[in-house]
Amino acid sequence: MKTDSLLYRIFKTAPSIFFELIGQPDFQGYEFKSIEIKQTAHRIDGVFLPPPDPPNLPVFFAEFQFQDDPLLYHRLFAEIFMYLEQNPTIADWQAVVLFPRRSLEPIQTHLYRALLNSPQVRRFYLNELSNQENRPLSLGLLQLIVASPKNAPNLAKQLLEQAQSDPDLPPGLIIELIITTMVYKFPQLTREEIIAMLEIVAEAQQTRFYQEAKEEGRQEGRQEGRQEGRQEGERAIILRLLNRRLEQISPEIQVQIEALTLKQLEDLGDAMLDFSTPDDLQQWLQNYVIKRFKPTSK
Repeated sequence: MKTDSLLYRIFKTAPSIFFELIGQPDFQGYEFKSIEIKQTAHRIDGVFLPPPDPPNLPVFFAEFQFQDDPLLYHRLFAEIFMYLEQNPTIADWQAVVLFPRRSLEPIQTHLYRALLNSPQVRRFYLNELSNQENRPLSLGLLQLIVASPKNAPNLAKQLLEQAQSDPDLPPGLIIELIITTMVYKFPQLTREEIIAMLEIVAEAQQTRFYQEAKEEGRQEGRQEGRQEGRQEGERAIILRLLNRRLEQISPEIQVQIEALTLKQLEDLGDAMLDFSTPDDLQQWLQNYVIKRFKPTSK
């Protein structure tokens, strides 16, 4: 499961989930971005940028660490302080690191003990979030990411039930995020099979994703089989996120994306976290085609 990409989608779609996680739900109006640090090869997983009013709100740096990395904090704090150097008007900052489990925490942290023991840096282990029935819906959604395949369907159904009475997040938005998370967890199943598993056919048909995918399917005149259904769902998500991230992609680029296979779309889903301009997307597509069709030496 490409968890970085999934978490990016969740926080981009519903920034309030992040602030519920860190116990500061009153923060409103933040915009979530993946930001490249100029003149370096570093990119911060996610940055929550505050609204212009009121002033002096903190910037939140989010790091998603789902694999072993002994040098995690070397890299993270280097990126943060380079960003602060390049943006000297920032009033305050906090860093939040998300691990699926505590065992991925680096062992050698002595160099950064002052920061790690300060309130400016907070670490969360998704498998240790509260399992209580009255837990916030947003925390349950994050738990779903690390739930075992055996427990994930039941947890997803509980969250769908809870979404009907949650005043903070629209039920349609939660349904979309839950379905997307389950598609990542069960890549062998189509989106339609996930919807049937969760017994939410009628509810899913009301989501914006379903309506957009249905309209695209009508325009293209395709019959969706098992493989085609997954490919269509992935393509719709990729195109939507690219249009949001890059404002608007050209029709020519969209045609190229629509020609990609499911595997290529998944690669693009990972790569687009590094895009900051339409040129980045165009360069990736050109390089991908060159690599794909480059003749092999005999």
